[in-house]
Parts: sequence; C-alpha cells; structure tokens
Amino acid sequence: MTDRERPDDPGVPEKPEDEDGRGTDRPGPKDDIVDIAGDVAHPARVYDYVRGGLDNFEADRKTVDFAVAASSGGIDHARAAVLANQAFLQRALTWLVREARVRQFLEIGTVMPAEDTTHEVVQAIAPESRVVYANDDPVVLAHAHTLSRSTPEGAAAYVDANPRDPETILEGARATFAPDEPVAVILVAILHHVDDADDPHGLVRRFMDAVPPGSYLVVSHLTDEIIADEVTEAAERINQLPGFTLILRSYARISAFFDGLELVPPGLVAVTDWQPPGLPPPPPELWPTPFYGALGRKP
Repeated sequence: MTDRERPDDPGVPEKPEDEDGRGTDRPGPKDDIVDIAGDVAHPARVYDYVRGGLDNFEADRKTVDFAVAASSGGIDHARAAVLANQAFLQRALTWLVREARVRQFLEIGTVMPAEDTTHEVVQAIAPESRVVYANDDPVVLAHAHTLSRSTPEGAAAYVDANPRDPETILEGARATFAPDEPVAVILVAILHHVDDADDPHGLVRRFMDAVPPGSYLVVSHLTDEIIADEVTEAAERINQLPGFTLILRSYARISAFFDGLELVPPGLVAVTDWQPPGLPPPPPELWPTPFYGALGRKP
C-alpha cells in the first residue's frame, strides 16, 4: 500500500490473524514495530518506486523525479534499467541452480520484496535451496517476514545486519547454511552505494574468503561508461541528498571485485548482454542500461 491508497501513515500494516488470534505471517528477526518516516525519502523506497512497486511515498517519488530529470527517458529509462538489472539476477540464479547446482544463496543488501524474490526463483527449481537475506535497513526489516517464507524442503531467513559487516552476516547465516557447501554471494546493485572510504573491494574479499571453494560471487554495478553524461548527472543529483550515496565505477574497478575468481562466460558485460549457455536470451534492450554484471567462481 502507498500514500496513494491510504492516509499518510507509514506504520507497518497489521498482520491478518488465524482463528487462534496469531498472525498468519511469520515474524521477521525482530517482531517490533518499525518507525518509518514517510515524509523523508529513503533509498529502499526510492528503488521500489523506480522498479514500479507500491511501497513508497511522495517524498520518494519526488527524489526520483529530481534524479532522472537529466535523462531523456526520465522515469521510463530508469525503470527499464532497474528491471534489466533484476532480469540479470534472475538469469544468474537460474544458471546457478540448474548448471552449477548451488543450493545456498546469501543476498546482501536486499531490497523490499517483490515478485520473483531470490528464494522464490531458486526454490521453484530446487525446493531444497536455502536462502539468507541480509540488511539493516528498517524499511526492509518491516517486510522481512515475507522474506522468511520457504518451501518445506528448503529454508529462508533474514539477518538484521549492515552490509558492511560481513562477520555478523556470516555468523547469522550459519544457522541456515550447511558449513561445507558452496554459497552464492549476491551483491546486486549494492556496491555502488558503498563509498571508496569503506573499502568495497576489501568487503567483497571478506565475504568470499569465508565461503567454501566452489562458491560464487554475483555482482551488478552502475557505471559511468554507458550513457555517461546522463548517469553522471543523475548520480551527482542523488549525492546531494542526505542518506544517499551513489558511486559510479569503471569497468576496471568493477572487474577488480572478481580478482582471484574464475569468471563465468561471458564474463563482465552489460547486464543485458550477460547470457550464459543453456538459457534463453534476454529480451531486446529498449534503453541503454548502465549496469555491468558478472558471476565469478571461487576455485
């Protein structure tokens, strides 16, 4: 629901109840009421609006309108880019489950749930798959109970931890994961929110050092090497706003996240061009998409 469908009350909707009075949704890692300010733009809700979701407020929509004013395609172009990035993730997940036989997935910096969340995609193919989501975003936390639903054969869990804190995330994931089985570490559309001062490359190494051989890294990242002028101006506008960080990186800087890993063909490419063998091709590109993406395997 949004402020278009209800009064400006950003509180968490009440959960429906069973006959015995208990909520039908499983609680998240915290069963607390999350205080969400609807009059201030928030990155998770901004992303939700761009991808066409309903869990956003007027402040979020105004922020997007401000950011995309430099783009000839406006919100339509931004939405196409976000959806192309999401389609890349779904192709990557499908390949990992079917071809690489991965059954454990760690999604870091997860956003608010929508259709085709990671556990839905992988468990539709392999119901025994186990998925852990991690973020400390209070807006995402308010929806965490929907990320904890799973098939009986598998598992899905949410870790309330900052994406910049690998040790806490990995510790929380141990309750769900088998210790010696490969893990797909998913950092999709998150690393461009990590400033260089926070050492994003070191952050990735800490995750990958902790997972077993045969694990995979999935990354997509905004770049200023595709539609450079429009993306650069949009980033400059976003970075003027409190609580927002958007760092555009080059092909070389994004490629460095995969140092020491074996890239899965076709390597690091625009997300619309990432097409592994055995999967149907992505739909035709309507707009240039300023994301690079790749998968890498830990030997």
